[in-house]
Amino acid sequence: MVTPLMLSAVVVTTSIAAALVALLLLSAVPQRRGTKADLPQLSAPFEQAIFLFDDRELVDATSTGRALLGAIPGPGSEWSRLAGYLSLRLRGFEAEMSSLAERGELEMRGQDDDGFRVKAEWLGQMARLTVSDLSVEGQGILVDGLSQRAQEAELASLRETVATAPFPVWRTDGDNTIVWANHAYLDRVAERQDGEEDDMTWPVPALFLDCGRNPIGKSLRKKLSSPDGGAGHWYDCYSYPAAEGQLHFALPADTVVKAETSLREFVQTLTKTFAHLPIGLAIFDRQRQLALFNPALVDLTSAGAEFLSARPTLFAFLDRLREAHVIPEPKDYGSWRQQMLDLEKAAASGLYEETWTLPSGQTYHVTGRPHPDGAVAFLIEDITAEIALTRRFRSEIELGQSVVDTLDEAIAVFSPAGELILSNSAYEDLWGVEPGRTLGTMTIMDSLKHWQEQTRPNPTLGDIRDFVTTLDERAEWTAELPLTAGGALSCRIVPLLGGATLVGFERVAPDRPLVRRIRRNRYATAPGSQGETVQA
Repeated sequence: MVTPLMLSAVVVTTSIAAALVALLLLSAVPQRRGTKADLPQLSAPFEQAIFLFDDRELVDATSTGRALLGAIPGPGSEWSRLAGYLSLRLRGFEAEMSSLAERGELEMRGQDDDGFRVKAEWLGQMARLTVSDLSVEGQGILVDGLSQRAQEAELASLRETVATAPFPVWRTDGDNTIVWANHAYLDRVAERQDGEEDDMTWPVPALFLDCGRNPIGKSLRKKLSSPDGGAGHWYDCYSYPAAEGQLHFALPADTVVKAETSLREFVQTLTKTFAHLPIGLAIFDRQRQLALFNPALVDLTSAGAEFLSARPTLFAFLDRLREAHVIPEPKDYGSWRQQMLDLEKAAASGLYEETWTLPSGQTYHVTGRPHPDGAVAFLIEDITAEIALTRRFRSEIELGQSVVDTLDEAIAVFSPAGELILSNSAYEDLWGVEPGRTLGTMTIMDSLKHWQEQTRPNPTLGDIRDFVTTLDERAEWTAELPLTAGGALSCRIVPLLGGATLVGFERVAPDRPLVRRIRRNRYATAPGSQGETVQA
């Protein structure tokens, strides 16, 4: 018999069942996509690595997926690092992903079908990637599989990099005991033990003693002797702090040591060579400190060998020269310092060259030349004797010029090339020309133009031109040139040493007979051949 209480229980049960069915139906209806915050959190029923991307921005990922991203080294966004990792395992990953929106869903397999799987699904505006590896223990479960594989790949790469390094690398603990070394270090140990690396016992012996006491980042040069008694090898050792010890690197330095030795020997050779030069040499490095000098510099500057050996700066060196009166004394010290700054700049550009006249009467020729790597070289040469000789020659030339100027005869001397090299004041007064004030060089042709302006047409001028420019055997001769203003000039043409020619002009007295041309052959040896006279 059905009681009222039983009927009430049935009604309640039916209502609850109907409510559950309604909830199930509502959950099956697709929902409209909301914001990123409204998206449901990804679940991983099989703990696969699942990622949800909006374009290239990571929206969500399972814990396994985040662990995989954390295990992938390198800079960039989550998508760039993940795409780079997957591209190594899947051929054409980027190209396949570019067509995901059109295809809706795709599945990619690893190279050689090694069990690596990636499933990509297009969810309207987002892409979901499911990464699994069937070769990992657990058949598709990738809780630690992908992360571990990425870490193992990175570890293997690092081990291979350090193991194949061509220079020794080793690690020591707090007691300075070697706890690890690469193949290059072990090879050098094996060379000294006449054995193989497999026969070694740990800890291996230390090859580079005291390596680790040098400051961080600073090198310590050590020589490793050769087991066969050879020259050995040089290394620059670097030490860096590491967990529970230090990490050491020994870089080969044989080339550097050889270059330094060659440079040192070259400098010694230059020093010996410069020691015999009479020219003072001072080379300043890029910091403008004296790097090299020769004994002649000590003699010329009186700076002292001790002072120069202390490597003074350029300005200290110039100050010492000023104190020793081996530099022109300026009017004031401020202008002198500015002059020295200009000197340094000019020498660095290769434009400095001056003559210093000292209070002692000496004369120095100073030249500044730039050198590689910013260095500057100064050459100081004592040219007192040359200046004295030049002054004596100049005084002799001036004396000869003054003597020639006292002559009444107008004189002009031409070189074998036909250039006017000497004339006197009588020549300038006669022809109205001053060769010393003429721009350029006056030649025989220029002189002929001046002569033709004041003389009547006469073949003598052409003969003079030919005589000056000829290099054959020549003899002295004379002639007369009629002037356009009346009267005539007696012309004397005399060959000089070195192919030069003297042409002299002198006015002829009115009552003197006209003589057209007289030749005197200095080289005639036959009796009676004293010359030829032709009278008009």
